[in-house]
Amino acid sequence: MRTVHVRATSKEYDVLIGKDAVKELGSEAKKLCPGALKVLIVSETNVASLYLEKVESQLKEAGFETHSYVFEAGEKSKNINEIAGMWNKMAEAGFTRTDFVAGLGGGVTTDMAGFAAATFLRGIKVIQIPTSLLAMVDASVGGKTGIDIPMGKNQVGAFWQPSVVIEDVSFLKTLPDEVFTEGMGEVTKHAFIMDTELLEKLEKCAGNIREDEDVLEEIVAMNVADKASVVSEDENDNGRRQTLNFGHTVGHVIERDSGFTKPHGICVAKGMGIIIDACVREGSLKAEDAKRMKDLLKLYGLPSDDEITPEEIIAGAMNDKKKRGNTISVILVNKIGNAEIRKMTKEEFLKFLSV
Repeated sequence: MRTVHVRATSKEYDVLIGKDAVKELGSEAKKLCPGALKVLIVSETNVASLYLEKVESQLKEAGFETHSYVFEAGEKSKNINEIAGMWNKMAEAGFTRTDFVAGLGGGVTTDMAGFAAATFLRGIKVIQIPTSLLAMVDASVGGKTGIDIPMGKNQVGAFWQPSVVIEDVSFLKTLPDEVFTEGMGEVTKHAFIMDTELLEKLEKCAGNIREDEDVLEEIVAMNVADKASVVSEDENDNGRRQTLNFGHTVGHVIERDSGFTKPHGICVAKGMGIIIDACVREGSLKAEDAKRMKDLLKLYGLPSDDEITPEEIIAGAMNDKKKRGNTISVILVNKIGNAEIRKMTKEEFLKFLSV
């Protein structure tokens, strides 16, 4: 079992990572949610059929009254109607401010469970139990919660840190190959923007990290440590945390324009590739570094281009939450392991993409 400590300004907590880590759920919940009588387990149809009963039994054995809210799997469920369903479920069950929510699932689930907890009774505790690679290395850590609206992804949400994150890498055994590959979009992002040791390890593994649980546990822990270091420095996304958006400014537009049918991690990979190419054309990134990054994406089955036009990117990016006033913060990597935040106007961003 590995433990990564997150020191956010508003709250400190641990991320527990290991095989069978879910066995710690009951004891952690009793310790961190004193006075709690009830828990709402938020999950989705694919995950609930595999793990809901296991998680319920852990919490019941710890003495909690369990309730569950299961929504249809997929990004399209990440909306205010499902959040209202969670609020109503808790209200009907008589939840109080000492009770808590547990998010069991991928990034959609952890985002929604966190948002429901942040807003019910003006805030109750949440424990995150991510079951996908993407959620383990990114979505469940750092306290970003939210939902989508037609104009864009994660446009409505709140910063709400969990009480603990329990990452059982054994859950990844049942993950479909395409969903695991999607998670590698966020893994490679961390390698590109801040962690050359991670990049070298991924290259050495040559695309095969699922088979060895010890290797997988180490890679997950490296990513969580990377994310924790950024969150501890900039919880509310006003500085360094923005570098975690590498590939996202473009990727979110691709994702939104697909009607949220294209997976988030795949869209992020495409976004990274488009920005990498633009940096090379601009002359700020060496061609050999760009090739190394794009080769790593290919090694893990990720795309690095898309048919989206610069004009379509600009139109979507201007509605993105990363826009500040008349500028948007675009994340560039001009050297592997070192990200740059560059503020661009609409015209400057279009020129950058069109060079």
